[in-house]
Amino acid sequence: MGRPLLILLDTHVVIWLASGETRLSTKAQSAIDEARQNQQALSISDFTMFELVMLFRKKRVGLNISLESFLFEVEQRFVILPITRDVCVQTVAFPRKYPRDPADLIIGATAVVNGLTLVTADRAIRESGAVPTIW
Repeated sequence: MGRPLLILLDTHVVIWLASGETRLSTKAQSAIDEARQNQQALSISDFTMFELVMLFRKKRVGLNISLESFLFEVEQRFVILPITRDVCVQTVAFPRKYPRDPADLIIGATAVVNGLTLVTADRAIRESGAVPTIW
């Protein structure tokens, strides 16, 4: 997808979009809608793919299609950004107040390294000030 990237979606945002839930803030929904209207690609960390599988495995996410089909759809709808050396290094550069959850570290670092704004409802990430966020 050779379109410019401006935002990275946290895992819960991907789930809410896929399930049609209306939990997104007005600001978050507007950012996603604007990106789509301007034909800008929405991105996710590849760690989000792993998180989706783990949530499915733990039965915290229900699907009406196979897991493989769901992941294929995710791959078609989002630019998936890899865990690179720079992303790994960034995870140890966050301030102490940044959440220590591995997923939060990787997803936040992916946003920082790629110069993206993270769409997240996660208050701890937002309040850390370490990652530009929209909510």
